Amino acid sequence: MRDIDYMTITDAVVSAYADTPNERLREILGALIPRLHDLIRDIELTPAEWRMTMDFLLQAAKASSDQRNDFILLSDLLGVSAVVDLVDGRDDDGATSATLLGPFYVPGQPDMTSGADLIKDNPGERLVVQGQVLSANGSPLPHAVLEIWQNAPNGLYTAQDPDQPEDNLRCTLRADAEGKYSFATVKPRSYKVREDGAGGKLVKASSWHSWRPAHIHFIISADGHKRHVTQIFDAADPYVDKDAVFGVRADLVKPFDQAPTDADKANFPDVQSPFNVVNVDWVLAPTNG
Repeated sequence: MRDIDYMTITDAVVSAYADTPNERLREILGALIPRLHDLIRDIELTPAEWRMTMDFLLQAAKASSDQRNDFILLSDLLGVSAVVDLVDGRDDDGATSATLLGPFYVPGQPDMTSGADLIKDNPGERLVVQGQVLSANGSPLPHAVLEIWQNAPNGLYTAQDPDQPEDNLRCTLRADAEGKYSFATVKPRSYKVREDGAGGKLVKASSWHSWRPAHIHFIISADGHKRHVTQIFDAADPYVDKDAVFGVRADLVKPFDQAPTDADKANFPDVQSPFNVVNVDWVLAPTNG
């Protein structure tokens, strides 16, 4: 390694990692290192800019916690998360679109059955979300599990707001024997992604905006099918066509202002009127093999 120079450095580093035991990690490093080095050469990154980049990543680390991951936020803002999802789902014929996990997912939320009421003491417009979980062949997926979370009417998630209970507007819901599910909630709000960390610094420096359209998060699981990470978006939200993190997909945009039918009112007698209904079926891709 004595003859390392401006160009030979890349071969030296690739060679150093060439015996990485994990085949997939070896493949990734073999592709990443040359691309990263070429980028540095192409843009002529200076030592001062490199130090700024390291400090920037340190800010993301300092802002992260068990309930907040600023590295996921950076990935979202740069479109990386969206590309990962689109690559992963490109062969999932017939399945509903997947989209971003986001930085505020917390596993292990309270178990509830279909028909659960998440409203509790939250103010705001009331919604009933209902539908069915299906396989790509059209068959119902009985007892599918739906992890659900959203922001409160003040625009904040529980991790951002110490005045909210940790499980506010969150649950793990089990569909019924026909794969049908429903729950009552309040209408989510469009909101700015957090600007007090590295992600906010990036947005301000780039003159891009930090608004996300109103949405509800889902992770849907069923035996023999891919774990499905997705969201639904309010069709009337002003940011639905300019999401700061590029997460909107056409089939995930739903009207949040549909009036309930008489049957809906009968099925949800305990939900205070007026309320609106969001109908959304989820189609999951079977796992390979």
